[in-house]
Amino acid sequence: MRQNIQIHNQKFQLHPLGGLFWVEKSLLLISDVHLGKVSHFRKFGAAVPRKAIHKNFLLLDQIVADFEPFQICFLGDLFHSSLNKEWELFENWVAKTPAEILLVSGNHDIIAPEKFEKINVSIFPELVIDFFLLTHHPEDREHHFTFCGHIHPSIKLKGFGRELIKLPCFFKSNNQMILPAFGQFTGTHALEPKKDDEVYAIVEDSIIMV
Repeated sequence: MRQNIQIHNQKFQLHPLGGLFWVEKSLLLISDVHLGKVSHFRKFGAAVPRKAIHKNFLLLDQIVADFEPFQICFLGDLFHSSLNKEWELFENWVAKTPAEILLVSGNHDIIAPEKFEKINVSIFPELVIDFFLLTHHPEDREHHFTFCGHIHPSIKLKGFGRELIKLPCFFKSNNQMILPAFGQFTGTHALEPKKDDEVYAIVEDSIIMV
C-alpha cells in the first residue's frame, strides 16, 4: 500500500519497497541499492546465498512496473564497490527498462563514469528540479527541499513487553526527506525524530506514519 504526501504543492507516493514517485514529473527516486555487494562479500568468503544477487533486480522490476515512470533517478550508492559480475546483470536490466536512467553519484559509486555513459545512464553530482535538490548526502540548502539517501534510516518502535523493533523508514524533516536503502543486503541506522519530523515506516507491504 502506497502513502500519498504533498510537498510544496507537488504530489509524491511512497512505496513499501523504498522508492518515492514524483507524480507530476513521472520521476521515480531510489537510493542505496548497493548492487554488487552480495558478490563482493561472497568473493571474500561470506556465506551469502547466490540467489540474493538477483533479488535487487526483481524488486527493481516490481517497482518500475508499479509506477511506469518516464525517468528513474538513483540517489547514490547504486553500486557498492568496483566492477564485478553484477555489472552485466545491471546492463541487461538497463537495456530492458524503458525509462531514462539517471545517477546522482554517492560515496560508493567508484565505477568509471564512462561505463555508465556507454549504456546511456547519465551521472550527476546533484540535480536541482523546481527547487527540489536531489543528492546522495543529506544537505540543508536554503530555498530548497532535499531528497537524499546515504543514512539508510530506520526507526525503533516498542513491541510487546520490552521488545524493540527497528523498521526502515522515510524520514522527513522540514526541508528534507531521507529515503530508505532499497538494497536487500544493507544495514540501517536508527534516527531519533524531533517534534516536527515525520516518519513513514515500512511494515511489510505497507507504509505507516508513526
